[in-house]
Amino acid sequence: MDISYPPETEAFRTEVRAFLAETLPPDWNGIGALGEEAAWAFARDWRRLLAERRHLSLTWPERYGGRGLTKLHQVVLMEELALAGVPFGLPQDTFGVKMLANTLLRWGTDEQKAHFLPRILSGEDTWCQGYSEPDAGSDLASLRTRAVRDGEEWVIDGQKVWTSGAHHSDWIFVLARTNPDAPRHRGISFLLVPLDQPGVEVRPFRMMSGQLHFNEVFFQGARTRADLVVGGVDNGWTVAQSLLGVERGEEAATNPILFKAEVERLVELARLYGKDQDPVIRQRIAWCWSKVEIMRYLGYRILTGWLKGAEPGPESSIAKLYWSEYHNKVTDLAMDIMGLHGQVPLGRPPLRTYRTDDPGAANSSASWSTTYLIARSGTIYAGTSQVQRNILAEKVLGLPREPRAAAG
Repeated sequence: MDISYPPETEAFRTEVRAFLAETLPPDWNGIGALGEEAAWAFARDWRRLLAERRHLSLTWPERYGGRGLTKLHQVVLMEELALAGVPFGLPQDTFGVKMLANTLLRWGTDEQKAHFLPRILSGEDTWCQGYSEPDAGSDLASLRTRAVRDGEEWVIDGQKVWTSGAHHSDWIFVLARTNPDAPRHRGISFLLVPLDQPGVEVRPFRMMSGQLHFNEVFFQGARTRADLVVGGVDNGWTVAQSLLGVERGEEAATNPILFKAEVERLVELARLYGKDQDPVIRQRIAWCWSKVEIMRYLGYRILTGWLKGAEPGPESSIAKLYWSEYHNKVTDLAMDIMGLHGQVPLGRPPLRTYRTDDPGAANSSASWSTTYLIARSGTIYAGTSQVQRNILAEKVLGLPREPRAAAG
């Protein structure tokens, strides 16, 4: 396997490293080393700087405020930001900058691109994703949210759940059924819907970690313009599938970096608690380290397919299953190392509400115990572990489909 990068992208890596060296303080240890207020202030200022330098829009065409570089340049940027312990924008940029912007560039009309892309880049509009429903999470094609054409508008009725950051968002991109007579995957459309209107209610709910991140979103006669369908009416399933490719391609490069930093913190945690010479603890830490290395090489494989334009395949299911179940075990180990101290959350809790704490975070009981609770959700969101195993069983092993509960 050749994991070297072409000269032009290595030249860009040098550019990014120079920018980071010039911009970050000499004593920078990662955003996780900052207090909560200081970290949020840094993240906002940092996002503004990335937007000004067109790093947030690196692969966008220049006419939309980008630099017109390749996806591999984007991967290099994400790698270097992760290694430096700085974020790629704010949390909701996952949905606006990463997901929707790339979806609009591929599927949007000229009018949609001209209107929304500058507002996404500036941060004027923040976005969330309206996919999962109470009865359509793992089997998303069973969604019941409906959109009916009424003159120059769509009228939307239904409910979404597990909607990350909806309580901080201005807009939501929604999968809704626009043709109830079509086959399950073919009667769905991808709609852009403003949240600030009488027909939309957003209800946050608190996770067991104590954080507010997920929401229920209720649509009761909500409206959006008829021209705010992305990719054509009844073609939303295809649009949504391409969106997943963007997310999983970049994560394949950055997840191993973040997980490696977490294992290094775990080693230090064992030293702090005098457990670093315990043979069982040492063996479990070695297991974690080996799993991160496996994830790194699996990530290269996924990344290669993404760079070639391939749609997400079984490798993505393997990666999702692998990292989410791994993260339960590594946080289990942290709790075992801390013992009863882990039951009392002292110190700064994580700012992130998914996966690892931020790079540079202190080895506090609050950091690890909260991450331990967050890790449980990793086996549920973005496709449960059971769903990922079914995908692998059917697509790789050729086993028959699991019977639907409704069919008995």
